[in-house]
Amino acid sequence: MSQAASQAVVISGSGLWTPSHSISNEELVSAYNAWADKYNQTNQAAIEAGTLEAKPHSSAEFIEKASGIKSRFIYCKDGVLDIDRMYPHFAERGDEQVSQQAEIAIEAAKAALKAANKQPQDIDAVIVSCAYTQRAYPAIAIEVQEALGIEGFGFDMLVACSAATFGLHRAYEMVKAGTARAVLVINPELVSPQINYTDRDSHFIFGDVATAKVVESAATASSEHQFEILSTKAVTKFSNNIRSNFGFMSRAQDTDPFAVDKLFHQNGRSVFKEVCPMAAAHLESHVAQHGLGAADVRRWWLHQANINMNLLIAKKLLGREASSDEAPIVLDRYANTASAGSMIAFNLHHQDMQSGDVGVLCSFGAGYSIGSLVIRKR
Repeated sequence: MSQAASQAVVISGSGLWTPSHSISNEELVSAYNAWADKYNQTNQAAIEAGTLEAKPHSSAEFIEKASGIKSRFIYCKDGVLDIDRMYPHFAERGDEQVSQQAEIAIEAAKAALKAANKQPQDIDAVIVSCAYTQRAYPAIAIEVQEALGIEGFGFDMLVACSAATFGLHRAYEMVKAGTARAVLVINPELVSPQINYTDRDSHFIFGDVATAKVVESAATASSEHQFEILSTKAVTKFSNNIRSNFGFMSRAQDTDPFAVDKLFHQNGRSVFKEVCPMAAAHLESHVAQHGLGAADVRRWWLHQANINMNLLIAKKLLGREASSDEAPIVLDRYANTASAGSMIAFNLHHQDMQSGDVGVLCSFGAGYSIGSLVIRKR
């Protein structure tokens, strides 16, 4: 093996954990509309006086047209469709129990380790990168590390919907620098507790899932499907158009943790208008670093936030509509799974790639933030 080949860094294993519960658009709309009717009836006087706005109805057709989403998986369905609650009910676990987020991370990690033909003793670092962690410390990554019996170190990182690609960037750099033989990057996206299920414009967006990847030197990789990381690229630009404000300061500020502005909220039209050209330019520039054009890319595993965003970005890149083979869509079943969307697309659509085929993993989201990896099947 040449020195250049031995220094190559690869994604050698991919894992996916999918919750057993799902909620269809029809179920979600039925609960929301019943809640809206109750709200409007309860607040009829204030609505007629003009001090409150009536809550509008929604429809499954509206959701699919606006987003491409037909259903979403959810860790805990209990409570979400209860019009007297409208958010999931999680049983609190004691400190001696495995946390819910670590639980789903472990499942995805085991699948990735199996795909990579790796044992826990082969891993030197664990990164949990996602949109939300359920506590500040101890790190979910260290809890997962302990549960799997991995020596070395672990840490959490939050970069909203770009967390998964940013985590892969750090793993690539560690292996390239020789500070870790192999790194386990996990994206346990447990986002349902942060959804405002009483907001017509956002209650349908997210779903829960967990994904994982093993990143290591090509010299130690033995799996069937290996993808060399040719390069990484990232950019951030501050924007208030996507926010989630709940945190430890909420208690000190004496604010309502259920207030609308404490949960996920966004200016969707501005996000669409600003992020699409930003992401397309980022991707075009990234593949050009390798002397490639968009037509040279076999597959685009794009962030799965909104079907209209994906279609527009792909069209800007290719100059035409992309086929489902070129840019797979998984958000119809999984919804927006924060940083895990492009990782799900990769997990479900990578085994047919041929040696030498080039692909691009990309995610974009709050921040704004965009992360991408140009990879090649070995």
